[in-house]
Amino acid sequence: MATITERMAPVLVLWLAVCLSGTWAVDKGNFKTCDQSTFCKRQRALKPAESPYRALLETMELTNTRLTLQLINDNNKVRLLLELYRLQGNMTRVKINELKPLKPRYEVPDVLIREPPTEPLSLLSQDENGVVLSLGAESQRVIVSAQPFRLDIMEGRDVLMSLNSRGLLAFEHLRMRKDTFSYKVTSTVASVWDNIKRVFSSQVEPEAEKKEEDDPANQSETTKEEEEKVEDGMWEETFKSHSDSKPNGPSAVSLDFSLPGVEHVYGIPEHADTLRLKTTDNGDPYRLYNLDVFQYELYNPMALYGAVPVMLAHNAQRTTGIFWLNAAETWVDISSNTAGKTVFGKMLDYVQGSSETPQTDVRWISESGIIDVFIMLGPTPNDVFSQYASLTGTQSFPPLAAVSYHQCRWNYNDQEDVASVDAGFDEHDIPYDYIWLDIEHTDGKRYFTWDPHKFATPKEMLQGLMDKKRKMVAIVDPHIKVDSNYKIHNEIRSRGFYIKNKDGGDYEGWCWPGSAGYPDFTRADVREWWASMFAYDQYEGSMENLYTWNDMNEPSVFNGPEVTMHKDAVHGSWEHRDVHNLYGFYVQMATTEGLIQRSGGVERPFVLTRAFFAGSQRYGAVWTGDNAAEWEHLKISIPMCLSLGLVGISFCGADVGGFFKSPSTELLVRWYQTGAYQPFFRAHAHLDTPRREPWLFGPENTALIREAVRQRYALLPYWYQQFYHAHRTGQPIMRPLWVEYPQDPATFALDDEFLIGKDLLVHPVTEEGARGVTAYLPGKGEVWFDVQTFQKHNGAQNLYIPVTMSSIPVFQRGGSIIPKKMRVRRSSSCMMHDPYTLYVALNPQRTAEGKLYIDDGHTFNYEKKEFIHRRLSFANNILSSVNLALDAQFTTQSWIERIVILGASKPSTVTLKTADGQESQLEFDFDASMSVLTLRKPGMNAGVDWNVMLQ
Repeated sequence: MATITERMAPVLVLWLAVCLSGTWAVDKGNFKTCDQSTFCKRQRALKPAESPYRALLETMELTNTRLTLQLINDNNKVRLLLELYRLQGNMTRVKINELKPLKPRYEVPDVLIREPPTEPLSLLSQDENGVVLSLGAESQRVIVSAQPFRLDIMEGRDVLMSLNSRGLLAFEHLRMRKDTFSYKVTSTVASVWDNIKRVFSSQVEPEAEKKEEDDPANQSETTKEEEEKVEDGMWEETFKSHSDSKPNGPSAVSLDFSLPGVEHVYGIPEHADTLRLKTTDNGDPYRLYNLDVFQYELYNPMALYGAVPVMLAHNAQRTTGIFWLNAAETWVDISSNTAGKTVFGKMLDYVQGSSETPQTDVRWISESGIIDVFIMLGPTPNDVFSQYASLTGTQSFPPLAAVSYHQCRWNYNDQEDVASVDAGFDEHDIPYDYIWLDIEHTDGKRYFTWDPHKFATPKEMLQGLMDKKRKMVAIVDPHIKVDSNYKIHNEIRSRGFYIKNKDGGDYEGWCWPGSAGYPDFTRADVREWWASMFAYDQYEGSMENLYTWNDMNEPSVFNGPEVTMHKDAVHGSWEHRDVHNLYGFYVQMATTEGLIQRSGGVERPFVLTRAFFAGSQRYGAVWTGDNAAEWEHLKISIPMCLSLGLVGISFCGADVGGFFKSPSTELLVRWYQTGAYQPFFRAHAHLDTPRREPWLFGPENTALIREAVRQRYALLPYWYQQFYHAHRTGQPIMRPLWVEYPQDPATFALDDEFLIGKDLLVHPVTEEGARGVTAYLPGKGEVWFDVQTFQKHNGAQNLYIPVTMSSIPVFQRGGSIIPKKMRVRRSSSCMMHDPYTLYVALNPQRTAEGKLYIDDGHTFNYEKKEFIHRRLSFANNILSSVNLALDAQFTTQSWIERIVILGASKPSTVTLKTADGQESQLEFDFDASMSVLTLRKPGMNAGVDWNVMLQ
């Protein structure tokens, strides 16, 4: 007889189908506003300039590595402990916790790659009003003011950043609930003890009594807390039909930051919004709380699937960053004294001599935990990227195939369907590397299994793909079907690995399988067990060309509050409210470790996640979730991925074509053209949408899509070099123009175009029926070359570009060298030994530089120095290839088959000189109308030294 869960699962799916087909818009009523999130409402009601916090300077202790100082809330006499660290690499860390909390407060583990190394702090001056500390370099110092407490970071005479300058520091201390039995017992005992002390104190010398009272260390015990107002939602909160028991009561923390001279702030993904963050004075703050949001609304501060609590601030002089290390629900308010001013208004201020310095104020509010904030002082954008990478790590280095094209839908029906789609790509001469399977491939939504009828011989299917040097991704979600006949569930339950509900039983919620349990991935032993399940002898039917997709890992709970887990669910000693934004991070961490372990640590993994946090870049790729086949969703994919790149997560993409709804043919083509120039390139579609493989829209559109995909494959050497660079440095791959042109205000708010690395500028066509686009080409005194026509354009101009349906406006920066592979084959692995074409774009000084990186494309052997890394440079009419890694050892069969020099003059002879001293004359063509010189079949190996001389 079927279990209740099995009987209910079809009902659940039917219910979901009705919901999903009945409307295609987010139901905002399912998700809280700040007013409905009581801690946010409570904190937002605080008035600026009324800070009750005072620094007790007499408690200051300064060691070689840190300063500690007590703060006191003069309203309730609760004390906090401030810790201040100067970190290596021009960073400052500020931690604030209760001095004597009733119980420990959650501090986020596992996100930092190590305990950040410190540098010495030194005391410059001190008086009754505060202390001044040196931060070492560049006359940087920290000023701690006592009353009210305030912290200013300065460089010379400039204030770089101020903390609590608006007096919005708030720290809700843990306390006992006053209407509970335990509180009444404790209060009675305390009262009796006070009476006993009074009796004995009459026999104590008055001076000694006064001294004891004046001792700051005793004040929090001797002074009774002021009666604090108990507000709705402090001890219990209800949202719709859900109740949050809040056993620890109010525990929110908040702090404000002021950024003088700053008008542009970025980051804090994930939001479907512009790259430049907006002010929030007239609406909700930006929310960071990982949620499964059905077809999200655009240009909205609502929370989405992931949360990275990192903000960058930029002006023409400096870039700084704030990393708020807290995994609880967080809201971020932004205000600016120039918000709403028009360009004319700003000009009027200037003419009238207005001296008001632009300033942006930011306030972070989190539901629980402590204040642990890293202030990254730049001063350049790349410095901030390096600083953040030193804390949380860099983008993982994916296998080359993962940088290629991915074909997905919910769902490919069976093995025959997979074989048919695979053959369709070959028939239409479109390359791809991965085909994906969604939830329907499993046996009744039991992950790590295969449907016994539709996918009866998975190894045969995988071998067929492997024979073509292709791969597969299968979904493995973290909700586990509650079914006594399911091995995975039985093992998790018997080991006690599920998250618990507030009453101590296994937490259960509804998701795709029906009733489901959720493994507690915050536990290292659970992650270790989960990783072991990817071993080939555990995950039946898996092979080395099967990779993994973690979806629904916010976690998604269909019948939970806000479609997620109850906050009073329990992870060991902690509530879910403390760890919520970490759950997806831990799921991807464990899965990635499983894919590494199954190969004995040899093969690089590929894991896609929907939910993420700071540090998720170490474990794979993310995508922008369940978007829609609408032009606005195509447009928003650019700022969404740019925002992720700024906070370390470079491997980002959006579902090509849109997940929900059906794209017009024009939209689908334009989306392929855009996706081909974003780091993660995958087409995906909803179960209820018509099929949309690239060849289903007529020969003309098939040709347009084929060309876009082939452009991606031709550029794979450049993309791979960018991923290697991101892995080594933490710099974003897809980046806003201001990162490379930090002093050009015209770039600061641009988010309809972007750079790949520093040498390719892309302005996708994202308007329906467009006949032209206007691209801003940055860089005064620089030039840019259209990669299709080789036409040269000057920098620092808005360029109108007429477009047709085949147009993808892409420009190569003058002064760069970009390697391509022009022999596009069925998959990236098939192109492994193919030759390179070098595109050398000369700047006005007639120089250019680039790099070429080559390894085996799939193992960790690059960590053993098994790679080729070369610097390509052109100067004084000599193009050369020089080894950048003298201690590295790797050989390649690839050679240089063509060199194209843009902006060239016609030489009389071209001579190749190889490392062994041999010289040979090269054939060349010169197009005088476009100043393009083409050297054909120079023939040298891509991994050796050589010079090409133009005479």
